Amino acid sequence: MKLSMRWFGASDPVTLPDIAQVPGVDGIVSGLYDLPAGEVWTHESLGSVKQQIEDGGFRFEVIESIPVHEQIKLGTPERNRYIDNYCESLSAAGEAGIPVVCYNFMPIFDWTRTNLAEQLPDGSTALSYRHADVASIDPLAGDTDLPGWAAAYTKEELRELFDAYKPVDESALWDNLAYFLERVIPAAESAGVKMGIHPDDPPWSIFGLPRIITDKDALQRVINLVDSPANGLTFCTGSLGANPKNNLPQMVRQFGEQGRIHFAHCRNIQIKEYRTFHESPHPQGSLDLYGVMKAYFEVGFHGAMRSDHGRMIWNDKGLPGYGLYDRALGSVYLSGLWEGIARENGRIPTRELAHV
Repeated sequence: MKLSMRWFGASDPVTLPDIAQVPGVDGIVSGLYDLPAGEVWTHESLGSVKQQIEDGGFRFEVIESIPVHEQIKLGTPERNRYIDNYCESLSAAGEAGIPVVCYNFMPIFDWTRTNLAEQLPDGSTALSYRHADVASIDPLAGDTDLPGWAAAYTKEELRELFDAYKPVDESALWDNLAYFLERVIPAAESAGVKMGIHPDDPPWSIFGLPRIITDKDALQRVINLVDSPANGLTFCTGSLGANPKNNLPQMVRQFGEQGRIHFAHCRNIQIKEYRTFHESPHPQGSLDLYGVMKAYFEVGFHGAMRSDHGRMIWNDKGLPGYGLYDRALGSVYLSGLWEGIARENGRIPTRELAHV
């Protein structure tokens, strides 16, 4: 695997020189974070980011993410224009030599938490989610600031979007995803780019909106929609693991053996009660990361992997979940697991451990 870390560009409090001090990390996951959904990403813009990354001594491994416009998810006649733009962006990614594009298909809201800084017993803070809090919120009241919400939406725009989604159930959302993939996967193939859909986070409906990328059957269904090596997954342990019914090592084996895991997010969470969890140190939590890494090793995974969200520790600075220190600890933990598994299997790691 190729150990990587997310970087949000020049405005990120965590700099490339900071990341360069994390052992084993030589890949960067990034994107164009100043463009609205639906805009074309150009080769020039991506090339500029890539140059910064390479000047820092890294490879630009994954774009995370090129947002999918709501009109595509809604299935309106306007979607074709945005799909054409998306295909152009994929072509630009291929031209820039960036091999993987991550995306999601969550209506209106991206990943959602109810607390950006829950105090943990050790004094650190972490992202957390409590479904009872979400269930008590009226998203149209305008009195909440949950992360993952598109801050650019006014209350009226949110109301219009919710009204537009009223006829869109899970079946319709699947149809709209199929329509999208049938058009963008050929463009990805032509560009030499692999696409990886990110699971819904959390993997259940919020505010009555459909969420469909939630479990093993859903991930297999995505793959089956367009049978192409370019159509694959961003396998996120924290998102899928929020549902204890999801057997993560088994899922890694199933999709890894098919060669359809194009990008890996590895983080841990502590499940406290039904649909309630907080993010935890990588070695501690409810998820079997050893079993996950063993499955990755056994299927011969060679893609990019990042340690994903971390706690805020030691007076760290950074975007919520994206400080330096705990993500660095997570990266080293994943490297250690990989080395141990390699040695168990008679492989002698070298300095190029991340690529064993």
